[in-house]
Amino acid sequence: MQWRERAACLRVDPELFFPISPIGPTLRQIDEAKAVCGRCPVAEQCLDWAVRMGRVDGIWGGTTESERRAMRGTGMRVAVP
Repeated sequence: MQWRERAACLRVDPELFFPISPIGPTLRQIDEAKAVCGRCPVAEQCLDWAVRMGRVDGIWGGTTESERRAMRGTGMRVAVP
């Protein structure tokens, strides 16, 4: 997991990537976290790790847990925004 050393999220408050719900005011938090992922040089590796690990809380590779669950169910991968 050496890719983590190059992750854009290392310079951001970790709380940003763990919203308390997927609705309401936290939607802005989710969008902000995804924006960090969108400019991250290792977002693809991050997403791949999160999908392979299964249930992982938080935003990883520009996706929420429910988005990754849907990806696993269909076997598809979605590009990081």
